[in-house]
Amino acid sequence: MFAKLPLTALRTFESAARLGSFKAAADELAVTPAAISHQIKRLESQLGVLLFQRAAQSVVLSETGERLYRQVHQSLADLHRSLNDLQPPCDRQQLTLTTTAAFASLWLIPRLGDFHRRHADIQVRVLTGSEVVDLQRDHRFDLALRAEFAPDPALQRLPLLTEYFSVYTPPGWQEPPADQPLALLEVPWVSVSGVIIDWSRWCALAGCSDWLQRARFHHYDDEQHALQAAAAGYGLVLASNVLVAESVRQGVLQPWREEVRLPAAQYSAVWLPGREREPALRAFLDWLL
Repeated sequence: MFAKLPLTALRTFESAARLGSFKAAADELAVTPAAISHQIKRLESQLGVLLFQRAAQSVVLSETGERLYRQVHQSLADLHRSLNDLQPPCDRQQLTLTTTAAFASLWLIPRLGDFHRRHADIQVRVLTGSEVVDLQRDHRFDLALRAEFAPDPALQRLPLLTEYFSVYTPPGWQEPPADQPLALLEVPWVSVSGVIIDWSRWCALAGCSDWLQRARFHHYDDEQHALQAAAAGYGLVLASNVLVAESVRQGVLQPWREEVRLPAAQYSAVWLPGREREPALRAFLDWLL
């Protein structure tokens, strides 16, 4: 019944489609890019359709390729889970989640030790990146922890934290006289929702427009670096209450005029419907609560 299924070609196609690159697929499967190309051409020849649109530096799925990818990826993911279910429980308690590097380092990792103490039998893999992972396409992930502006109705979710941006200073900070410069730390904050988070908007809301006239801005491209600079006394930081929470708990930073807040996102845990029945994910969600 399945004797003529091109399983090697299908696995090769799934890897190349998911990673968007023949070279990346070759690295994942430990073969040469030429071998990847050969398997893809063989599959295209067998099906009589083009699965990729090839460019000089990249490959993009065709409409037919996109349709086949979803089917193959789902089938391989189901097979992978079925094989895992046959293993002893101690060997299959693994949870893989995706989130941003900032949320992982500033919020999740400082708290994750408590989960390990409660559930020593569950291994948690934390993979970070700035791109939003499509959980319906990439079944490697059990869970995503993300800041949401427009929730995806196709996913289940557990609301965690309501985010807003406020100003934070080292303990004991005093505003300098009006004729003195004021050091302000900047981090680029971009949202697809169009929400603007910057010093101009905060100063307008706080009635501190004169701050901008005497500000000396110091720019950082990473939230963690900006928080470290603020704790060291290099300036005030406009930061997410979620990402600064550990610094506030440790007493190295404190809110200043905390009532002046710029609303931002809703941090949530999201997953594909039905995954919550898996013991490792269920345990992690209960812990997050």
